[in-house]
Amino acid sequence: MSHLIEPIQQSPLHVSSFLLERKNRMTEPRLDLTIIISSYNTRDMLRTGIQSIYQHTRDITYEIICVDDASSDGSADMVAETFPQVILVRNTVSQSYARNHNRGLRMARGRYACLLDSDTVLISNAFRALVGFMDEHPDAAACGPKLLNPDMSVQHHIRSFASLGVFALQTLNWHKLFPNSRLMNRYYNTDFDYSRAQQVQSIGTSLFVLRRSTWEQAGMLDERFRVALADLAYNYMLKQKGYKVFYTPCAEVVHCGGQSINQAPLKAMREQCRSFIAFNNSYNYFGKSWLTKAIVRLGIRFRYYTKVLGYYLGSDKRVIKGPGAPRKEVAAQLSLRGNFSARRAPSLVAASPQRTSHPAPGPAESVHERPRQEPGHRALIKQSPDAASRT
Repeated sequence: MSHLIEPIQQSPLHVSSFLLERKNRMTEPRLDLTIIISSYNTRDMLRTGIQSIYQHTRDITYEIICVDDASSDGSADMVAETFPQVILVRNTVSQSYARNHNRGLRMARGRYACLLDSDTVLISNAFRALVGFMDEHPDAAACGPKLLNPDMSVQHHIRSFASLGVFALQTLNWHKLFPNSRLMNRYYNTDFDYSRAQQVQSIGTSLFVLRRSTWEQAGMLDERFRVALADLAYNYMLKQKGYKVFYTPCAEVVHCGGQSINQAPLKAMREQCRSFIAFNNSYNYFGKSWLTKAIVRLGIRFRYYTKVLGYYLGSDKRVIKGPGAPRKEVAAQLSLRGNFSARRAPSLVAASPQRTSHPAPGPAESVHERPRQEPGHRALIKQSPDAASRT
């Protein structure tokens, strides 16, 4: 069954202009990497993250596509004014994580594409290392680096595909009652060796590098899942089609985690519940029989209600807080104002604001803004040391 979804319905004029833009872009020289950021109300973290890309990325050609999902905090205006070289897409109505990244993949000019969360911060030349890893491993369909929490502890983002038994124990919060459970530790990969590159079943897509042939031949993200389960569904689809996904420690990136999803926790929990049921039904994750699917639906709903109860009774209001996630105290300090860089990341250089006017969104669902190019400056080149502060 194909999981490719038809493009968003838009006005004929907008579709024509988008197709023309895409055709023009695909005739331009191929780059090493396209970085795609889907952002929703994370202005300060987004600014810090983009600054860190320009600060640390060297020796590769790349572009940045930022898809703003109808943010109300001025994120899109900040990108347009502070980073005019970024290709900005403004959604006038909220879409989804999967749809936004697929939009970026359709526009991409890179040999590789990186799906990047807006709450990530580079602390080294991570993208050069990841492009090198993919070049050296032609059998890798996708890869992800070592993710770090804001306190620099390792963020556990490797998962195994769950069996029905693991799901039953997870429904009962077994990992909280018995944190040393061998069965649950195998699912959460709590003993995973993060010092060694290796093939994995499922890796988080907070920073996820894809080979062009992967998304062109295997397909893009399943747009039935707005946020929750989009990463698991994609990893599972690649596994079913015989593609290999790798973890590599060649790069380390800080992931603050949950900066968008924690803005509306109860809504996110409902979305998780709905998406998990849809995922199990569509992908036969726990089996094909109607009885198994009915039992799983009951288990998913039971877990949803326990999460909602925990939200009202507990002090930790985050949606994602499993093994390896940032400690509650660290997340609370961060929820913040995107000031992580001032405390942890080494000397991020802020890009000099370059103000320019941009058209207001029209009746279509999204508006694509071309990057501004200064006289004598060609965008998307190998970045020089002063690229982030260029005026």
